[in-house]
Amino acid sequence: MENYFFYTDKMTVGYDGKPLIKEIEIRVNRGEILTLIGPNGAGKSTILKSITKQLKTISGTVYLDQRSMQQMSNRELSKRQAVVLTERIRTELMTCEEVVATGRYPYTGTLGLLSQGDWEKVWSAMEMVHASDLKKRDFMAISDGQKQRILLARAICQEPEIIILDEPTSFLDIKHKLELLTILKKMVTCNHVAVIMSLHELDLAQKISDYVMCVQGEYIERYGTPEEIFTAEYIHQLYDVMSGSYNADFGCLELEAVQGKPEVFVIAGNGSGIREYRRLQRAGIPFATGVLHQNDIDCEVAKVLTTERVEEKAFEQISEENYQKALAMMKKCERVICCIDEFGTMNRKNEELLKEAIRLGMPVEKIL
Repeated sequence: MENYFFYTDKMTVGYDGKPLIKEIEIRVNRGEILTLIGPNGAGKSTILKSITKQLKTISGTVYLDQRSMQQMSNRELSKRQAVVLTERIRTELMTCEEVVATGRYPYTGTLGLLSQGDWEKVWSAMEMVHASDLKKRDFMAISDGQKQRILLARAICQEPEIIILDEPTSFLDIKHKLELLTILKKMVTCNHVAVIMSLHELDLAQKISDYVMCVQGEYIERYGTPEEIFTAEYIHQLYDVMSGSYNADFGCLELEAVQGKPEVFVIAGNGSGIREYRRLQRAGIPFATGVLHQNDIDCEVAKVLTTERVEEKAFEQISEENYQKALAMMKKCERVICCIDEFGTMNRKNEELLKEAIRLGMPVEKIL
């Protein structure tokens, strides 16, 4: 463990002396992001509170830069570690600017007075999280999402070597989720900061993390790179997914296919059918689709949202056999939806399907 900037040695955490998770081994270097994932109530927040000394560990040791954190003073720790947890802090008549400024207190003298340089760091941090317009606003009067950005600014202006965040994207809209993670990635890359955080959004965790720790049960379930963790099989196991599915390639969840005899046949390809697949699924209409090449993103979504489909091998022209399968499937449906605007050499048989549907007098709707 001696080569890691932050690590734990057989740490056991819990409440009132009762272990919740045992022998936790966290390993993070500067310039890396470790993300904790797992079901609600598994203990992610408990782990984060324990490594920030907000909750006493039952056993084991937490090390920062080769030193036990228990031996560090709060002042020293505040200079090296910033914390953004889910608990909503309550302030009395403090502006957002003043809340952010508390991040500079570890660097001030006995009177806690900020220098001009300190204030410039406060303003720079607020600008970084796009919160400059909130400077003079009462912290308690802004939205939860705005509070989250202010607390991140406070952590940034501490100039820490490691940042601990518990569900930092909670309460944020999609714009500010992406901005927050972009800021963290920039701090990791440019300032060589270490980051440990928990996330519920698996797609974001998959994209930003260097390592992922899976929290479930009495011991850590799994620890590895996103490529090792984010497989459909394992995510289903970790979260005990009983309905719907998780697509590891897209990092997204899909609802279950509508069961029953297909009412609609969808001619699609090259990603053109995904929106229609999901629209039909939302409407509760069972459908079939084809002919889809196996390397087509339409095919990936169709695997979980369709009751029947016809697939062709990747990079191959649609065979007569698969054309006939799709034709027989289409004839059993009540109507046809075509999502393709132009047909190429590889999917020319799908154009023949469309022409045959028109020849048979089937209702045909073109979605372009």
